[in-house]
Amino acid sequence: MQVEIKIDSSCEEPKIIVLTASMTQEISDLVQRLTEKTSDVISGNKDGKISILEPNDIIRIYSCNGKVFAVTADGEYTLKLRLYETEERLNKLQFVRISNSEIINMKKVKNFDLNFAGTICVELSGNNVSYVSRRYVSKIKKILGV
Repeated sequence: MQVEIKIDSSCEEPKIIVLTASMTQEISDLVQRLTEKTSDVISGNKDGKISILEPNDIIRIYSCNGKVFAVTADGEYTLKLRLYETEERLNKLQFVRISNSEIINMKKVKNFDLNFAGTICVELSGNNVSYVSRRYVSKIKKILGV
């Protein structure tokens, strides 16, 4: 697929034109993603109360036993979203997936311990410790410039 962007200072609202020989599933999926409105709000349930979670306050998000949890300095919240849906709502430069079941906030990382064979230990704020799975080690090393 080719992507072309034209900058026009007289343009008041962005306009997307899809030029294709035929309607394919890929084009249908693209149009659906471009037109659907999704909320960027992440809400969590704790002690029977729903709270709006500020992304900067989130330390880590993980899934366990079919549920998704967000950890903040205030405690652990249960999310209604799936892990991949939560990931889509977060800033890709700030939040990084470290395993199939966990996403961390890079701004909450205290240090990375590379001494573990085949994996990386991550110390997060609030005495949270997590591990980068082998599948994501090269991605984290690339982000760290190691």
